[in-house]
Amino acid sequence: MRLAALWLDGRRRDVEGALQDRAACALLEAAVRASAQRSNDPMDRALCEVAGLGIDAGEPIRVWPLAPERPAYIQLWRESDGFVAGAKGAPEAVFSLCGLGGDIKRRAAEAQEQMAGQGLRVLAVADWRGSSPLAAEPDVAGFRFLGLVAFEDPLRSEVPGALRVAQGAGISVAMITGDYPATARAIAGQAGIDLSAGVLTGAEIDALSPEALRERLRKVRVFARIRAEQKLALVEAFQAHGHVVAMTGDGVNDAPALEAAQIGIAMGKRGSDVAREAADLILLDDSFGAIVDGVVLGRRIYANLRRAMVYITAIHVPIAGLALAPLLIGWPPLLMPMHVVLLELVIDPVCALAFEAAPAEASAMKQPPRKPTEPLFGRRQIVGAALAGAVILVALLLLYGGASAVASTDEARGAAFTGLIVANLAFAFAASAVPGLGLLDRSRRPFWIICALALAVLCGVLAVPAWGELFGLTLPPPPLLALALLVGAGAGGMALRLSPHDRL
Repeated sequence: MRLAALWLDGRRRDVEGALQDRAACALLEAAVRASAQRSNDPMDRALCEVAGLGIDAGEPIRVWPLAPERPAYIQLWRESDGFVAGAKGAPEAVFSLCGLGGDIKRRAAEAQEQMAGQGLRVLAVADWRGSSPLAAEPDVAGFRFLGLVAFEDPLRSEVPGALRVAQGAGISVAMITGDYPATARAIAGQAGIDLSAGVLTGAEIDALSPEALRERLRKVRVFARIRAEQKLALVEAFQAHGHVVAMTGDGVNDAPALEAAQIGIAMGKRGSDVAREAADLILLDDSFGAIVDGVVLGRRIYANLRRAMVYITAIHVPIAGLALAPLLIGWPPLLMPMHVVLLELVIDPVCALAFEAAPAEASAMKQPPRKPTEPLFGRRQIVGAALAGAVILVALLLLYGGASAVASTDEARGAAFTGLIVANLAFAFAASAVPGLGLLDRSRRPFWIICALALAVLCGVLAVPAWGELFGLTLPPPPLLALALLVGAGAGGMALRLSPHDRL
């Protein structure tokens, strides 16, 4: 935020040149007198910085804060020869304080409209002097209009791009501000917010019924001169349309809307304590881009959790089936406790590392939001995972049965166990794959490490007689071993086609 321009004596002036003018200095002094002491407000700080003025008269003796009926900030000070008050705020409020009318009001309003159309925030400034303290109600005191101050609060460079990403993800962005409508329109245009339905002001909202407001909210996305209770009404109206609403804010007057929204997001740097308490999330850098990054991260976590749950459900179907089915059929047992332990030592790291490390898909922010009622792991995922596991189970049972007919039990068990390990890794590789991601991408490194360790242990079990005796299997003949590798890889790949892998 910086002070960009002044308007006084009927014309606009640049800040640098105006500081040599007595009238401009009087305007700035009154604006500083109407700024809160030790303020964190960016406009107050910008004024004090440019003006180079410090009020050395101690603390103000009275303050009239901003109010819905009078959006202007007034402070009364004692001086050696009397009393002085400064007022700054919405131009229409300060015009009323000064009883301004006629040509000067028209010209000031035109200057306000022109500067607001350039995206500047415009405040009017007035002062009052007297030998006795200001009356209880400053509205009748007769302030003197001094001019306008215009502030530039440029958009962060990442905002238009982040907003386009949000819109592509089906997120509708609305701007709710207390600024003048022309300022709101200009800033919304720079950001890329939809302006096709125009700007809805607080005064217009007051004239609408709740039903009419909800109807206007189908298209309107920019709201100006909005009060705290109107922010809450807007949040509730959006929710009435079935939207999941995330509300951002930093002031005390934002707290009701932050509390009412499904996701309240407060600014961490300049947010008030009340706003932070009412919010669900607090931004550390006060950046709109951080909100969009949070959506990307949320979609990535959701997809990776679902992939991991599909995988872990699918792969336990053949483990359970291969432990029970041979006994029910009358064949020699296939899986023993040591086999299950080794499999679990592969499954858990794969889920914890390979799936969680997977980055977001490139299309993650081009998908519409999922329904709030959609389960993370519902019927479709359960059925799909069961079918995928059944494919691996049937393929390995056929392999075990065929191998038992041409080789010893230990060799057949070795072939089937090899097929199960390979099917496990093939299915995990395919299920955790992200489209467009290279095989040797850094995010896939945990999978390749786990894969190498698992295959090394398998080779040790097959090649070392003592290990093979512990696991109750031996190295199958080369043709049978090749068939086991082929069946395992094919079953793992085919299982993926039956798993609910789309829109994970």
